[in-house]
Amino acid sequence: MNLSFFDQFMSPTYLGIPLIALALLLPWLLFPTPSTRWLNNRLLTLQNWFVGQFTSQLFSPINVGGHKWALVLASLMIFLISLNMLGLLPYTFTPTTQLSMNMGLAVPLWLATVLLGMRNQPTAALGHLLPEGAPVPLIPVLIIIETISLFIRPLALGVRLTANLTAGHLLMQLIATAAFVLLPLMPAVAILTTIILFLLTILEVAVAMIQAYVFVLLMSLYLQENV
Repeated sequence: MNLSFFDQFMSPTYLGIPLIALALLLPWLLFPTPSTRWLNNRLLTLQNWFVGQFTSQLFSPINVGGHKWALVLASLMIFLISLNMLGLLPYTFTPTTQLSMNMGLAVPLWLATVLLGMRNQPTAALGHLLPEGAPVPLIPVLIIIETISLFIRPLALGVRLTANLTAGHLLMQLIATAAFVLLPLMPAVAILTTIILFLLTILEVAVAMIQAYVFVLLMSLYLQENV
């Protein structure tokens, strides 16, 4: 019984063909496409307003050279929110619960920011490895620690997103299973458990949006250090 709780995180297959690529491509079909009319519909206007507010808030502390990343990070934000929200629907698969996929998103973007800093301002990029005013005997140790912390950043990005979504999905399944089992035995407790499940679902909707925002926000902070 305990092992079956993790079946929801297995990549779905059909006739031996993995369907994770389909799960990654289908959310893009739900987005409204721009029209040639002077006035857009309400959904497209809301989407444009959201993207505009998000990019203006995210890139306000970054200089003009980093604004080239606006399209990449805004697209990543919408993509992660869509995957996380669709994963809360029944009988769906959440690709962002796979650590391999999250690392595949985090490592290339983090590496691009590091290489950008090494190319544009190598002195400042290497200066982050040694805090200002550090004692001379501690310089080798601090450089090793800062280097390790630098390489842990993409791992922290991927693990944070994976762990939060996986824990939420497991908790929802555990509470739903408890409500189903308690319904014929103790109806009052089952109703209370169902109410808790409903509140937890609302919390998971917030977590799905917040985790996508945190992922992109941390990536923008790494970009800000290297631009």
